Amino acid sequence: MGRVEYSPLFETRRCRGRFIYRSFAISLFVAICFIWHYRFSHITKGEDGNWAWLGMLASELWFGFYWVLTQALRWNLVFRQPFKNRLSQRYEKKLPRVDIFVCTADPDIEPAMMVINTVLSVMAYDYPTEKLSVYLSDDAGSQITFYALLEASNFAKHWVPFCKRFKVEPRSPSAYFKSLVSSGYPTDPSQAKELGNIKKLYDEMEKRIEDATKFGEVAKEARLKHMGFSQWDSYSSRRDHDTILQILLHRKDHNNSKDVDGFVLPALVYLAREKRPQYFHNFKAGAMNSLLRVSSNISNGKIILNVDCDMYSNNSQSVRDALCFFMDEEKGQEIAYVQFPQTFENATKNDLYGGSLTSILEVEFPGLDGYGGPLYAGTGCFHKRESLCGMKFSDQYCNDWNSEDDQFKEANLQELEQQSKVLASCNYEENTLWGKEMGLKYGCPVEDVITGLSIQCQGWKSVYYNPPRKAFLGLAPTTLPQTLVQHKRWSEGDLQILLSKYSPAWYGFGRINFGLQMGYSVYCLWAPNCLATLYYSIIPSLYLLKGIPLFPKISSPWFIPFAYVIVGETTYSLLEFFFCGGTFQGWWNDQRIWLYKRTSSYLFACIDTILKLFGFSESTFTITTKVTEEDASKRHEKEIMEFGTSSPMLTVLATLALLNLFCFLSVLKDAILGEGDIGAYETMGLQVLLCGFLVFINLPIYQGLFLRKDNGRLPSSIAIKSIVFALGVFISFIFT
Repeated sequence: MGRVEYSPLFETRRCRGRFIYRSFAISLFVAICFIWHYRFSHITKGEDGNWAWLGMLASELWFGFYWVLTQALRWNLVFRQPFKNRLSQRYEKKLPRVDIFVCTADPDIEPAMMVINTVLSVMAYDYPTEKLSVYLSDDAGSQITFYALLEASNFAKHWVPFCKRFKVEPRSPSAYFKSLVSSGYPTDPSQAKELGNIKKLYDEMEKRIEDATKFGEVAKEARLKHMGFSQWDSYSSRRDHDTILQILLHRKDHNNSKDVDGFVLPALVYLAREKRPQYFHNFKAGAMNSLLRVSSNISNGKIILNVDCDMYSNNSQSVRDALCFFMDEEKGQEIAYVQFPQTFENATKNDLYGGSLTSILEVEFPGLDGYGGPLYAGTGCFHKRESLCGMKFSDQYCNDWNSEDDQFKEANLQELEQQSKVLASCNYEENTLWGKEMGLKYGCPVEDVITGLSIQCQGWKSVYYNPPRKAFLGLAPTTLPQTLVQHKRWSEGDLQILLSKYSPAWYGFGRINFGLQMGYSVYCLWAPNCLATLYYSIIPSLYLLKGIPLFPKISSPWFIPFAYVIVGETTYSLLEFFFCGGTFQGWWNDQRIWLYKRTSSYLFACIDTILKLFGFSESTFTITTKVTEEDASKRHEKEIMEFGTSSPMLTVLATLALLNLFCFLSVLKDAILGEGDIGAYETMGLQVLLCGFLVFINLPIYQGLFLRKDNGRLPSSIAIKSIVFALGVFISFIFT
């Protein structure tokens, strides 16, 4: 007999045009080297601006070094394609159990209706329901959230069969009903009738939950109907309560485990881990580790999916997509996790705040995938339980998908609940390896990144898959302050990683591919970018006032490498954005947010990290709000920048914008009145261009300071402070 030909469950293809890009990158690097040479060779010619010249040299050395690091993200892009039909043909009867973790932490910021829509969307995956288990971790221990999940467990008996019968997409009820407005209602009479019935059930459920949220408590009648509410009798506060665990749906409960068609529903579990004031709870990482232990006692799925409570499933095939990578006979053994992109449904056409992370998700993550896999982004990620729990990969490792332990089938639900509560207690992790070598790592605001790095350093690989129909849709920040706070948290956490024992520079050395080390370093060095960017945003504009050139004049041969880098990098950036499906206005918005992040979020991230190093501050975890006022939402839809609140970061941005405006107007005045040397403008052409660019890109700030009257404008307190600061610097520099 002939040898059976191996048919992989997924394929990997490399990005086309690599030779063209690499040739361009090499030419750009040559131009950068010429710029460095120009700075070094002209240091003594800086005259009055000698110190400023040295600062420009330091900034350009940093920009060049950082640009070299970013090439790792674009040098070797790969794209994946799973074959679900082959998976079904080989493994349909042997598919593994999948445990799904949904995490929430604050019912005020993350409304209960949003949370249960995410839960319902993952319960309705196109996957054998008896092999699905969904866990909701509620770190606030909210009765409202528990009540909402209880309501969702009843609604799921109608929703899950409806989705499977009519192949509904997306399977978040709220998102599906909204999609009908644009896609149209079904024409099939039977589906239309069922849709009407299920929409009525959903509206009734939503009203009950919204009423409970409005009044801040669950009605007494509802509390008496379910014994789970008795667990709140000992509840003191969010930070002081016993473990609250309730198995709401499970196949062992024959009276409450099936949908209206008689099929078993996925298991559904509510968990609020024990909290005590004297114990540090390690934020989301602690919640995830509690879920890992509790789920191992209840369902013990070999595959784990974790999603944030605002990231609902938009593609019912995602589980099967992920399994194509895990279950591939040749390459699947070494894959620890499959990362899907974080995609956002509320991003505007031109992505005002750059919240879609277009270049990161469409270019940089595929680039990381070419060197052994992307980093773990904290949501929308499928894991092998073994790798997440600390197992090292070896060539002898072999995952037997045919074995499925059901070691707890003798225990009833009450026994399961009591056994599992112990696993979520405060002191369970004392003198254990949890948070160190097992589960998610502790000690950093971006616990997901160091966890992924640690897994890859154990010999595992990861995969990035960006399907045509997005796997998950969430909510991006809808105001500038939200955006800046989010990026401050990310960049601060990444910088802490760089300075910790998990730094990719030394922890990853020799354990992961050098290109992957460079890729991790790109994100870990986000925050230090603030220094060079701030220097470039301030000093060249100020030195215009004294007529001191910091760049070569336009007629000089040294102008050529500067022009080549500016034009080449700008053109490539624009083409890359178009390749990712963006618009010109979207690219311009992205450049603005790039500048704002570097001059505010990253600056404060650096400051806070330094304070933590010297013990003057403690780690915190900031949750990005998912609730936006109606007026602010309307402005967001119209792509009008929302400032609204007063914050130090906005003060910095407004001050920088005004300082550059004053410098530009001063130069413009001299040019119009003929007070300056005409030849000086040819000498300082790049400085004038840079200052003009900084003024033009800051137009929304000027509008927010002086022209707008709505509530989204910059507060008057910021306007006063920024004008005083900018004028103070401007005047003092002129007279020194």
